[in-house]
Amino acid sequence: VTTFKMPEDFQSILDKQVIGPTTENLVKSDFAAQSFKPKVQVAFQRLPGQCPRALEIERKRRLYLSFDIAQLLAEKGIDSNQLVPRHHDPDNMPAIAEKKDPVFPIYLPLKMFDNKDYDCRTPEEWISLGLEPGSYDRKPVPGKALLPTDDVLGHENPKSQKLIYKWIDVGVLDYDKETELYLVHKTDKNGLVRDEEGRPILNGGITPEG
Repeated sequence: VTTFKMPEDFQSILDKQVIGPTTENLVKSDFAAQSFKPKVQVAFQRLPGQCPRALEIERKRRLYLSFDIAQLLAEKGIDSNQLVPRHHDPDNMPAIAEKKDPVFPIYLPLKMFDNKDYDCRTPEEWISLGLEPGSYDRKPVPGKALLPTDDVLGHENPKSQKLIYKWIDVGVLDYDKETELYLVHKTDKNGLVRDEEGRPILNGGITPEG
């Protein structure tokens, strides 16, 4: 019996043995797989002939992924860029002919209209979706946030007239119970949630250094 010797180009040998298409998810992601699964009110044990729970979850997952909040709002005639209150500028008041109210501009934040009566999950449950079985590191949770395209000016003056707000893909890192606000981080061009050094952001961005 001789000792088995591992070839140096073992990975290339495996790549050549691909027979056909695979169902494996080859897309690299910083999000946990279960964070995309919707919550359904379906029994775990189903009678013969009824839709299985796993199939119902997959159908809802694909349905929800097909929705675009910016498009849904636009179909209702809502301009997402006008949802965030801005500083009042008396020198550039829109005329009545432009079908805009020059006397009462938007000044109430979206938080005033938030309704949690029909939320399917609590904020703690949403954040816990980033925990994978057997792992102590909590990954971000995918979401959409209405954020300014200019990060610098957005932090300095979030109500500036120069800002343009858009729905942007983000990773939800944490939740503050006192302020009832989420901490989010914009995804990069590859849909990943990384820090300045290119490392995945785990556990809400908290490191051993703080």
